[in-house]
Amino acid sequence: MPDPTTRTRLPADLAIVNCTALLGVGAERATFAPGATIEINGGRFTRIDPHPDGLPHAKQVIDARGMVAMPGLINTHTHAAMTFLRGAAEDVALAHWFNDYIWPMEVNFAERDVYLGTLVAIAEMIECGVTTFADHYFHMDQAAQAVLESGIRANLGAAFFSSQGPDGLTQSLSFAERWKNAADGRITTSVAPHAPYTVSDADLTAAAEGARRLGVRVHLHAAEDIVQTNASLRDRGRTPIQVLAETGVLDAGAIIAHGNGILADDIALLSQHRGRVGVTHGPKGYLKFAFGPLTPIAALRAAGVPVGYCTDGPASNNTLDILEAMRVTAITQKQVTDDPTWFRTGMALEIAGPGSAAVLGMSGEIGVLRLGARADLILVDVSGFHCQPLHNLAAALVYSVQPGDVRTTIVEGQLLMHDRQLLTINRDALLDEFRHRAREITDRTHGRTIQDYTQ
Repeated sequence: MPDPTTRTRLPADLAIVNCTALLGVGAERATFAPGATIEINGGRFTRIDPHPDGLPHAKQVIDARGMVAMPGLINTHTHAAMTFLRGAAEDVALAHWFNDYIWPMEVNFAERDVYLGTLVAIAEMIECGVTTFADHYFHMDQAAQAVLESGIRANLGAAFFSSQGPDGLTQSLSFAERWKNAADGRITTSVAPHAPYTVSDADLTAAAEGARRLGVRVHLHAAEDIVQTNASLRDRGRTPIQVLAETGVLDAGAIIAHGNGILADDIALLSQHRGRVGVTHGPKGYLKFAFGPLTPIAALRAAGVPVGYCTDGPASNNTLDILEAMRVTAITQKQVTDDPTWFRTGMALEIAGPGSAAVLGMSGEIGVLRLGARADLILVDVSGFHCQPLHNLAAALVYSVQPGDVRTTIVEGQLLMHDRQLLTINRDALLDEFRHRAREITDRTHGRTIQDYTQ
């Protein structure tokens, strides 16, 4: 019999019933509520009920029996349009990868290509359960258009090098201002210098000043590996993180990719700005390029500096799968610390949600199932043979679940995928045009490049 109290309130836009809700995550454990009801109205969570009594009062109801409802995944650093270059440069050293493959191919990108490549990346991320991504690339008006049309959430930054002259910085600042809080807040922005080794101190200072003026963060690569840090010490007498401190980038607020070369003294600097900075971690690419030390996650977290998962671009990582990034992080962190009790499943899920949200400066807004938070949520089917038996649900999410187990993806209360069917992207039409252009983009016979990689 319907609950009579539902007649006195307006129906929610969407209700999810009979789900097992991931309600809390921490370093030691995760908390689940079986049989929960979740209601969404106006793009936010308006009811999260672990012990529902009566039927939901909603315009649309999804029965999620046998599924886990968890916060949408967050990709804290990528170059989405590089889907065009997936698999085009493999089994080569990093400098060779940049100078002989990637940067000569990126010369071929036109504005329409960034739209297509980004939309393909968005489709992949929706299918993988990613509801928010931070992108750092070129022709970003086109990337923003793809975000606008698809319904996903994104933080977007227009990348620049100092070799472009003053136009690069000007365009990055202009883009950040133009698209800030667009799409009813689904699009946020950053100022996006490429890295301290390709952007001058003067331009980094100006980027930081612009970011402070706009109220956004600076998104850039820094201390990507220990070789880069050692080169900076040799040539400039400072680590890349020290450069960011001296140019005001840390004070402005920064999304720092990838931080494998962060030193102990750097962590002390980052800790002074821990409310405004975060470090992205995408271990698959680091292992492929045979980097030395990995991002010092334990030391960063101990200093209060948030760490989030990322995939980097699909040219290096091959996929945009944050579930994979979480799994590889958990395994490698146990290995590098020689401690199987470190990096428990609760911590792995905490980094996927609140940790990654903090890196983007969106704590409490995304990455949590909480009343008033933005309604970004995924439904994960754990009934597959590879998840059975469910002795430990958190462990299944961290170590067993595959992207195909994500059945439904919701952003701001809107269904972007339901029962594995994309609802905002025309798969066939997109892939036809994308595949045609991919043949031309990978041509390197022209002999040009956008930049030179040296250490």
